[in-house]
Amino acid sequence: MSIPRTLNNFLDEHAVTYQLVPHPHSNSASRTAEAAHIPGDAVAKAVLLVEEDGQYRLAVVPATRRVKLGQLHRLLGEHVGLATEDEVASVFADCERGAIPALGAAYGLETLLDDSMLEQRNVYFEAGDHESLVRLRETDFLHLLGQPRRGQFSAHI
Repeated sequence: MSIPRTLNNFLDEHAVTYQLVPHPHSNSASRTAEAAHIPGDAVAKAVLLVEEDGQYRLAVVPATRRVKLGQLHRLLGEHVGLATEDEVASVFADCERGAIPALGAAYGLETLLDDSMLEQRNVYFEAGDHESLVRLRETDFLHLLGQPRRGQFSAHI
C-alpha cells in the first residue's frame, strides 16, 4: 500500500501526522466508506470540476452527498461542469483512475469545501488508489487545504 508521489511529498512537506487505512477494493466513495467501516460523512469525496475556460477546481463533499452544480454556480458566480474521466486521469496522472485525493492543493488546484465536511473529528480520503484511505485530523485537513472557498453545494444521495 503506497500513495502517489505527489500526495506523499505534499504530506511530508507539511509535516502532518496521517495514517493509511486499508480497505477492500471499491469503486465509489460510499462503497469505500462501507468497506472501511467508516461513516460516509467522514469520507471526503473529491470531484474534479472544469470551468468554461478549461481551468480545473476540486470540490470536496462527504461520500454521503453529491455536488449540486447549480449551487456551485451561485457560490462562484460562474458556470462549472464535471470533468471527464480522461481529464481526471490527466490531472491525477499518478493516481489510479477515479481515485482522487481530496487535497487539491497537492495538485495545484483550488479546493471548494462543502460546509458539511466541517462536522467531523477525523477526515478520510482516497490515497490515490481504490484500496486505501488517508486519515487526518480535521484540523490538519483544513490546514492542508489552505484557504478553501467554502459553502453549501451538496445534497444527500
